[in-house]
Amino acid sequence: MESNKKSLRQWLLLVFNCGALCIGTTAGPLLLRFYFLHGGSRIWFSAWLETGGWPLLIIPIWLSSRNKQSSEGTHVTPRLCLASIVLGILTGLDDFFYAWGVSYLPVSTSSLLIASQLGFNAVFAYFLVKQKFTAYSINAVVLLTLGSGMLALHTSSDRPEGVTKGQYWLGFAVTIVAAVLYGFILPLIEFVYKKTTVRITYTLVMEMQLIMSFSATAFCTVGMIVNKDFPAIGREARASDVGEFIYYMMLVWNAICWQLFFIGVFGVIFVSTSLLSGVLIAVFIPVTEVLAVIFYHEKFSGEKGMALGLSLWGFASYLYGEYKESKSQTSKIPEEHPATPQEEEEMTELVVEEAKANKTP
Repeated sequence: MESNKKSLRQWLLLVFNCGALCIGTTAGPLLLRFYFLHGGSRIWFSAWLETGGWPLLIIPIWLSSRNKQSSEGTHVTPRLCLASIVLGILTGLDDFFYAWGVSYLPVSTSSLLIASQLGFNAVFAYFLVKQKFTAYSINAVVLLTLGSGMLALHTSSDRPEGVTKGQYWLGFAVTIVAAVLYGFILPLIEFVYKKTTVRITYTLVMEMQLIMSFSATAFCTVGMIVNKDFPAIGREARASDVGEFIYYMMLVWNAICWQLFFIGVFGVIFVSTSLLSGVLIAVFIPVTEVLAVIFYHEKFSGEKGMALGLSLWGFASYLYGEYKESKSQTSKIPEEHPATPQEEEEMTELVVEEAKANKTP
């Protein structure tokens, strides 16, 4: 009964984090592109927004720590703190490369990030955490990578107005660099989980993410200071074609959505694996494509329709593989059979004989 409750909690936690990851993956890139389309031009600042919502993590940490059973012995150790800081600096650098790419590319080319990231995620997960692959998970990686790569085939005709050819290909290159780096960060987080000697709980995961997000934000803050971004924010707000209020609200929601993205990533890795988090990011990208067509009037080509179909097929393949694996593991657990009357009688005789032997001087 207790194991069933624990399993239900795990599934509910997975669903919650998948929902957070869905919101962050779809809304984050759209809001970041909105910033550049309506007067924004500060790359370090836009990178800062991706982790600047770290104070929101205090809420899930507080809620989780109220459960005494789950909070015992879950505080971050000095070694985990150092690991989280290193992961945070890598994340801040990755945010910078990603924001740099988004500043020159339409939303549709964010698929390039996934097209590379998922493949690198699989490779790094194999070497770092000995990720086991089945025919279904390999099929999912191939289909999702093909689907995202297919979106990249038509991107040369999507060069935004005012962006030179050199800037376009620079954005193309730095997006791929961001993909490689994030494909390394995801399994590295799982590697840290596996190597720590303390019990990994959701509270501890959120504490690590708080340190990591704060470190990434601090890293980007240094870049903002050097690049003199802080004085430029007010000027951008006043010059924005959507008005100051919408400009600042866009910044707030940008930070919130990106923090939901990181909450989802960490939570999915905690409950499952870094590979699943990469798969989910890839699955939600076509949703971003559809939303980009609706809000930014980008073209929905045949390649995008096929990519959507391949992504859904890949995700279904991964889920079916997980179901088969779970069923296989369950069938290996030996069932407990009640003792027969003869076995009970023999056990009683043994107990009686042992009791008599103990009384004999």
